[in-house]
Amino acid sequence: MSKKKVNKKSKAYKRRRRRRVVFGLELVVLLILGAALFGFAYFNSKLDKMQDGKLDFSKIGVNKDVQKADKNQKTGTELIALAGLDTRDNSLGAGSRSDTMMIACVNHDEKTIRLVSLYRDTWLNVFARDGGDKFTKCNAAYEIGGPEQMITMMNKNLDLDITDYATVDFKALSTAIEDLGGLDIDLTRAEIVHVNNYNKETSKVSGVPYKEIELPSKSELDGAQTKTFHLNGTQSVSYARIRKGDGADFRRAARQRLVLSKLMDKAKGASLPQLNSLMDSIFPLVKTSLTKQEIIKLGQALLTYNLDMENGQLGFPIDHMWGEPVKKAMNGNDCVVPVTLETNVEKLHDFIYPGINYEPSAEVKEYSDHIIKESGYGENDIPKTSENGALPVSPESN
Repeated sequence: MSKKKVNKKSKAYKRRRRRRVVFGLELVVLLILGAALFGFAYFNSKLDKMQDGKLDFSKIGVNKDVQKADKNQKTGTELIALAGLDTRDNSLGAGSRSDTMMIACVNHDEKTIRLVSLYRDTWLNVFARDGGDKFTKCNAAYEIGGPEQMITMMNKNLDLDITDYATVDFKALSTAIEDLGGLDIDLTRAEIVHVNNYNKETSKVSGVPYKEIELPSKSELDGAQTKTFHLNGTQSVSYARIRKGDGADFRRAARQRLVLSKLMDKAKGASLPQLNSLMDSIFPLVKTSLTKQEIIKLGQALLTYNLDMENGQLGFPIDHMWGEPVKKAMNGNDCVVPVTLETNVEKLHDFIYPGINYEPSAEVKEYSDHIIKESGYGENDIPKTSENGALPVSPESN
């Protein structure tokens, strides 16, 4: 079929981007693994405040070819599913959609942590409650059947064998920053306007109050000039959520990394009373299948393992199509179509398990063929911008 041009500035695309963004993938990792570190170092008993998320493995699926695969080629790699939920009432079970999904790939042999972010609007098989096939946006999996359904969706579409997860509520980020006394961030005039515009919604969700940032005169601050402001929890999250302006996709990712870096630095220098308050606020917003011992081990790993925020992250699907043409082809579903699922899974495994020549399972090939037939997008439609392996701009990062 002929190449279809994707309209990145379509009205439908902009409407979708106006939906509430929970928080950056990097920030989820900080709150899950970083909090575990502090819990081990100071208040081991505080880990009991986390919600017990024991899994029912009878409800978790793994593809047959993956079950039979040579485990030696994957020795030393631990996979953990992570999700950010916007629940309002801290109910972290089925019924809540996962606005942020990722997979933490912890390689204990290489002492590295790689992060795979799964775009929430990706068209995949999330499986119906009765176990049958159900192709829709992948963030519906958690709503259908909680963490077991989300893990099954990841395992069977991506040829993985994930056995643990952690979820965190939206309020955690604002609360963490607030408990640590806020962050000093350089803002442009345009960023001040955007932060003030986001504050009301962010505060409504997080419960953290805010004050509007006073806009300096243009003679004092204009264009690319910046001025340092002390931001509280709500203001900092609003800053990380900005998805407007030149280079919006990359700038937003850069803002998230900046907030992450500043928050981590602030936490490392926090007093024991601050850490105590942080854990009291954050841990009840976390639900995980990991045991205390496993959490402590991950916390220790964070001290010495390399978490490369620039090169150690992968957005999935790597090759994809989206926009108005896709919406039309998918009967009005504004989604992200992997092009193709099979080839994307090959690249995913190359990222998680470097040097391994992976052949996707029969199940993945079946799902891939279904998506090609349903969407009309096949191998000939792979975007040229990502054929060389370079990461394309995330359709959901603004």
